[in-house]
Amino acid sequence: MMRSLWAGVSGLQSHQVAMDVEGNNIANVNTNGFKYSRANFADLLSQTSKIATAPQGGLGGKNPMQIGLGTSIQNVSHIFSQGSVQNTDKNTDVAIQGDGFFIVSGDGGKTQKFTRAGDFKFDANGNFVDNNGYIVQGWVRDTDTNLIDSTAPIQDINIPPGLTTPANATTFIQLKANLNSGDTIVNKAPTYPLDSTDGLGVNEKSDDMGVLFNGNGEAFNLQPPVGGVGGQGVRVSFDNGTTTVLFRYTNDPAQVTNPTNLADGSTNYFRTTEDLRRQLQDLAQAQSAAAQVTVNDQGKFQLSNNGAGSDLTISVSSIVDANTQENPLFTQAIGSLAGLLPANTTSVKLSQPITAAVHSSSIDVFDSLGTKHTVRFDFRKTGFTATGGTSWTYVVSVPQPGTIAGAIAPNENILEGGTIDFNSDGSLAQYNPPGITYTANNGSAPNQQIDFKFGTINGFDGITSYDSESSTAGISQDGFPGGDLVGIRIDQSGTLIGSFSNGRSFGLAQIAMAKFANNEGLMSDGGNIFIQSANSGDPIIGKANSGGRGFINSSSLEMSNVDLSRSLTQLIVVQRGYQANSKTITTSDQMLQTLLQLKQ
Repeated sequence: MMRSLWAGVSGLQSHQVAMDVEGNNIANVNTNGFKYSRANFADLLSQTSKIATAPQGGLGGKNPMQIGLGTSIQNVSHIFSQGSVQNTDKNTDVAIQGDGFFIVSGDGGKTQKFTRAGDFKFDANGNFVDNNGYIVQGWVRDTDTNLIDSTAPIQDINIPPGLTTPANATTFIQLKANLNSGDTIVNKAPTYPLDSTDGLGVNEKSDDMGVLFNGNGEAFNLQPPVGGVGGQGVRVSFDNGTTTVLFRYTNDPAQVTNPTNLADGSTNYFRTTEDLRRQLQDLAQAQSAAAQVTVNDQGKFQLSNNGAGSDLTISVSSIVDANTQENPLFTQAIGSLAGLLPANTTSVKLSQPITAAVHSSSIDVFDSLGTKHTVRFDFRKTGFTATGGTSWTYVVSVPQPGTIAGAIAPNENILEGGTIDFNSDGSLAQYNPPGITYTANNGSAPNQQIDFKFGTINGFDGITSYDSESSTAGISQDGFPGGDLVGIRIDQSGTLIGSFSNGRSFGLAQIAMAKFANNEGLMSDGGNIFIQSANSGDPIIGKANSGGRGFINSSSLEMSNVDLSRSLTQLIVVQRGYQANSKTITTSDQMLQTLLQLKQ
């Protein structure tokens, strides 16, 4: 009976501990990141009265006879099941979804502590701390490389108050666009007037007539047929048909007629607008010395006869022969010159507009001071490559007083002569120059190198030339002005992303996470903190959502994983167990009283 008394006492003691454990669980039902505990019972060593015997002879074996001596609490286990995640209105609140712990330290990382409670904030010095004042550990952005190295040793996360980001000068412009290769265009511009130069101040600019369009954006298609002798053109006379000259397009500069052949029925070959202008003027001046042919700023051929000379009677008709078919669009365009133009008159004769396929794109770039400047690209279709793709030129311009190295005075802010060619499948074949050297002349660093990223050669990831409307799909650059930190948010990888007043956002730091081989081996240190023990294993530190570590929910907190219904039920179980053990003691006492009464 004495054994039953002590067994009852051990049961009372063990259930008292179980009640303490369960009371602690209920007390922490609203503690963020709290993991409930469970008291695990185990029986004590039993007293063996008889040992077991093996079967022998005709007798069977006998089992041992043992009398238990009570119970004890073998251990108290932390149950690390996932707690519910609750959304909050605080940007710096974080919750772990999955396995792992946040790492905090109060001595610069020498001693590491671990927690699931992500109620973090910034203190007056910019330290990222928990409610105990411990600083969250992780990786901080390297100011030299502007990168966060998650393979480096962890350190205190500190973001200085009033953080600013310096201006970053633009180093490249990336452009993705299509330049229309087709025979019908929307984006067009007049052909170059007579007084425009190629940047050298000497030669007049001119467009290849084989790639030009009328005022409605329809191609003249003056190109000669494959294997053909000559291209299309018109018949023109300035003396009412007495001397009619054929003006026919050629794509071979060596075949261009110079000087003009003025015999009746002769053929002049032209390639550019300047070739045609000069040849028409020569033919007109053979009739009237005062005649002048120019190209105005609307892309129209303009015939004047303002001076001493003869009247001009202009007729225009198409060419239809064995080499070519009539091109009605070109005939109509030049045919507007037809009619009488007397001498000594201020009146002029005008062709229809003759335009080129063009496209423009622009983007703001930044110098070393963070000042914004607009870089503009003006593309112009100029012909075809040997493989059948289109060929374009482009002009790069910046606002004055900025200058571009290589530009010709007085327009030192305009760099002409850029070329860009395409293959017959519309892919990029080549472009030049590959960039510009820009000086803003405003006190910023001079000779700023800005590279052009127009795409991969023979690729389709940049500028292309398909038979579709010219358009810019995307244009970007890597510069930005200086800015002040205006807000911080945290993504699923635990990266603290700073938003600045200049519209830029980038990672400032990243929260580290630790994983253990045995979470239940961790020791509670109070304040929602765990510390490493001999049986937890060493912390395996890395980024969130990698290596078995969970991901991070921002603006959220993990709630306690205490289940009140389970805990309240467990209270009843523990209470009944305690009452039953007390009954063992009182019953044993009554039996002892009965034994003592035998003497009486």
